[in-house]
Amino acid sequence: MALEKLTRLLDVEKIRYASIRHSAAYTAQQIAASAHVSGLNLAKTVIVRIDGRLAMAVTRGNLAVDTEKLRRACGAREVTLATEDEFAGRFADCEIGAMPPIGSFYDMEVFVSTRLARTEQICFNAGNHKELIQMPFDAYETLVKPVLLDF
Repeated sequence: MALEKLTRLLDVEKIRYASIRHSAAYTAQQIAASAHVSGLNLAKTVIVRIDGRLAMAVTRGNLAVDTEKLRRACGAREVTLATEDEFAGRFADCEIGAMPPIGSFYDMEVFVSTRLARTEQICFNAGNHKELIQMPFDAYETLVKPVLLDF
């Protein structure tokens, strides 16, 4: 599953992290409350289509992805939210809606909101609705090499 793959990668890369187990939660507000983490550090992975290719747009859990702003920021012709049917097969090791924002696992480019990038710690779903990974944002940025944009 995604959690094992993720923790193995973090261990190999010698990245400090915490695995946080919590009761099942599906919205950012529920996850933050259940896991006792700040909603400002909680990342939400939204799958988008940028000029026809799937990508990850990662923002704070309490914010929406503004596709028009993302389109302008990345210089694309078109950005739309992907449907579950369009991306579910790409995440066979994850529960839908709990995809970790690690593009290299799924052959996707990752765009991170500059608002999320201002946090010291980042927390994100670890492939299911009961576990989070928490790690320093700078370590996440070094590992994932996302494109930081204001969207």
